[in-house]
Amino acid sequence: MSTSGTGSPQTGGAPEARPAGRAPLAFLAEELAQLRAQGLYRWPRELQGAQAPVCVYDGRRVINLCSNNYLGLADHPRLKEAARRAIDAYGVGSGAVRTIAGNMAIHQALERRLAAFKRTEAALLYQSGFTANAGTVSAILGKEDVVVSDELNHASIIDGCRLSGAARRIYPHRDVASARRCLEEARGARRVLLITDGVFSMDGDLAPLPELCALAREFGAIMMVDDAHASGVVGAGGRGTVEHFGVHGLVDIQVGTLSKAWACLGGYVAGGRAVCEFLMQRARPLLFSTSHPPSVAATALAALELIEERPELIERLWENTRFFKAGLRALGFDTGASETPITPIMVGDEVRAMQFSDRLFAEGVFALGIAYPTVPRGKARVRTIVTAGHTREDLSRALDACGRAGRETGVIG
Repeated sequence: MSTSGTGSPQTGGAPEARPAGRAPLAFLAEELAQLRAQGLYRWPRELQGAQAPVCVYDGRRVINLCSNNYLGLADHPRLKEAARRAIDAYGVGSGAVRTIAGNMAIHQALERRLAAFKRTEAALLYQSGFTANAGTVSAILGKEDVVVSDELNHASIIDGCRLSGAARRIYPHRDVASARRCLEEARGARRVLLITDGVFSMDGDLAPLPELCALAREFGAIMMVDDAHASGVVGAGGRGTVEHFGVHGLVDIQVGTLSKAWACLGGYVAGGRAVCEFLMQRARPLLFSTSHPPSVAATALAALELIEERPELIERLWENTRFFKAGLRALGFDTGASETPITPIMVGDEVRAMQFSDRLFAEGVFALGIAYPTVPRGKARVRTIVTAGHTREDLSRALDACGRAGRETGVIG
């Protein structure tokens, strides 16, 4: 991923001498040199301390507009205490994949709570949101099948489609008419999956879910939604886009994550009991990767309880979102089609986006520059996310810095 950041990886001593001739990995150094020459080489900044609305990266105290810590729970005392209690009770690791010896009571307790939260029959934990998408799609589809997918779906969906071997029909972003044509072309396939992000992670816009659900029902397709950036954020109680649009019962598979609003780690699938039972038998990430440490499951349980008890966290997130978006637009920035706390500042030129991001960091604001291949060429941007933990003063200072950096780099007039 091409993103804004500085520094370099830690390296060891001098390599051993090689025989004369071109080294087989010489092309890597050449491509890195090209990225450096283009001003696009980046290395992740180092977080020094807890993930917070204002924190220290690379030794500099900055307003953090990069984190997925939507509700500000990453350093919450209640979540930390839940993790400590779980370590004392269960140890630090599960010791195995779930299908061998690593299926713990706390995993199943979390799944029951997630299913109740998402209003589905069952839920199933994965080690990450990425494996939840990739592992599910590749398990339920094969070479005789077709997947119909939005062109801006997350990389984990794209990889799952490739791994499945299914034929792929890609429709232009949020284009329902094109999705219909793809489904018409897929008639006669053994199975058809219609899949979309609920909230698109780089643009912050919502899928046209009611229309897509209607198409899935009309064509007898499986309907799957990745709600990673919607869970804990969108819909009543943060239940996601299915709740937001009122399409319960029309989405067969919902994917969520525990690493964003839940502030810990992991992913899950929510849906019918048969879906989750089948995936436990066939999803390769579950069959070949160790299950969650008990402290992570306990943290997620505590986060879920806190979100249900304190709806004002989500209300504060949206108050901050509206304030920050309005401020960016008043300054003259293009925020694209964003409808959520993910607010891109559209730049276009890749080098300028990185310069803008670097200038913001110098001004005390950490907002990431995003370029190809994470987004299409010509659509580079600086991606911002506000959280419930930001104060109005934080956001006002960030807006002032955006204005100065935007004018200095030519992003705004």
